[in-house]
Amino acid sequence: MASFVLAGKADCPHYAKAELLAGLLQRRLPDFCIHKICIHPNEWKQWLENTCQSNGWKHEHSPLVWRELIDRGGKGMLLGGFSDFMEHIQGYYGITSDMTSDLVLKIAKENLQTKELCVQEEANRRRLIRPLHIWISSALHPTCYWLIPLLFDSEVFPSAPLISLHLLDVGGSEEGLHGIRMETEDLASSLLHEVTVHNLLDDNIFHEAHFIILLDDWQQGKEKEGKTEDDYEAVKRKVAKNYQHYGKLIDSRAHKNVRVIVAGDSFINLKCCLLLENAPSVDSGHFVAMGTQLEYEARAQIAKKLSVTSADVTGIIIWGNISGSFHVDFQRARVFRYEGAICGPSHFSQPLLEMAYNRKCFETDIMRLVSLQRSKVTSKTKRAAGMSATNGISAILKAWNSNSSPEEVFSLGVISRGEYNIPKGLVVSMPVIFNCGEWSVLPNLAITDELRIRIEDSISQLKTEKEIAV
Repeated sequence: MASFVLAGKADCPHYAKAELLAGLLQRRLPDFCIHKICIHPNEWKQWLENTCQSNGWKHEHSPLVWRELIDRGGKGMLLGGFSDFMEHIQGYYGITSDMTSDLVLKIAKENLQTKELCVQEEANRRRLIRPLHIWISSALHPTCYWLIPLLFDSEVFPSAPLISLHLLDVGGSEEGLHGIRMETEDLASSLLHEVTVHNLLDDNIFHEAHFIILLDDWQQGKEKEGKTEDDYEAVKRKVAKNYQHYGKLIDSRAHKNVRVIVAGDSFINLKCCLLLENAPSVDSGHFVAMGTQLEYEARAQIAKKLSVTSADVTGIIIWGNISGSFHVDFQRARVFRYEGAICGPSHFSQPLLEMAYNRKCFETDIMRLVSLQRSKVTSKTKRAAGMSATNGISAILKAWNSNSSPEEVFSLGVISRGEYNIPKGLVVSMPVIFNCGEWSVLPNLAITDELRIRIEDSISQLKTEKEIAV
């Protein structure tokens, strides 16, 4: 079977002549097969360039004809343009064509009209599809790689008909981004509508975004070696400039009901604060800094000390500056399935503070271990702690989409409205609960003198960071 592919500009007379000739051959030769690709004139140049580059061909004009050595989809052998196609047909099949110029021009005009109608119909169809737009920045970060499969779990976005995933990594490797796009498509998820990749801050960034997950980070341990305090402050100012710009983009382009999660290892509270200040048209309650990862790391360290699993430790609270001066609060912490003097069924739990032999030493030791945990993981794996970050982000997304218990408490950096005498407008990690997709700060907690001092230290540090940054 002879199999050919004919591609050309919709308004090209030579494409119309080749199309007529191909139709004649199909009528006369039952085994003759041709596949036609009609390209809009505005898209022809880029399409031709990409096709020739992928096949190693050189061709500059419309139409483009090649022969497939097996059924369509196989490796192709370039024939050339209309003249080359005509010569091939005459030599192999002894068929010529005597089409008039008027007929060819008429067909070219009809081709263009039909193509524009198809383009319009496709645009109308796309407008009827309303996917959930999710943007992830620093998409080459390990956390993004772990996170993507979880986004298509029905528990994370239970009401999403389709998901459009947009991967952003400013200045990042385009090849790397396309690799992640390909792997995402290989998931074959029924929820996936499209994947786009971006390594420049172009006009499409955050357009109509419903959820934005910002993973941009500065590796403090690696960068601070040999750096002065002035260098450290310069980095803060650079981070501040980037996030002020992000905030303005979110304000002007994102959906007004957008939710934003700021994750990472450095300046988390500061970044979140700068975002919401520069996006005044978006509800300030739609921005959170992820303290959940720190909370889970604290649970893991406590579990090791008590010989239970991390899931058996609940009620840990993180106060303050998530990536700076923070405090681990145990006042609501409880432990399940602990093998001690008092035992009970699986639903029985005991207050953590009653189980600590020396409360002060226990708290100090846990704070030290939690502070070192992430750097230990990074030193052993030679990459950021992406798995625990992914788990924290997933938990927040479920809560925001009303898929968590209203009694579950999360440690998140949120804007203060004066709760617990924390200054208004400052982003501080506090215990929050979610109800109907909205968070609120957990009330009526005991603020001891020691805890008040720790919170004040965090507030002072956050104010200093902001003064330096802006």
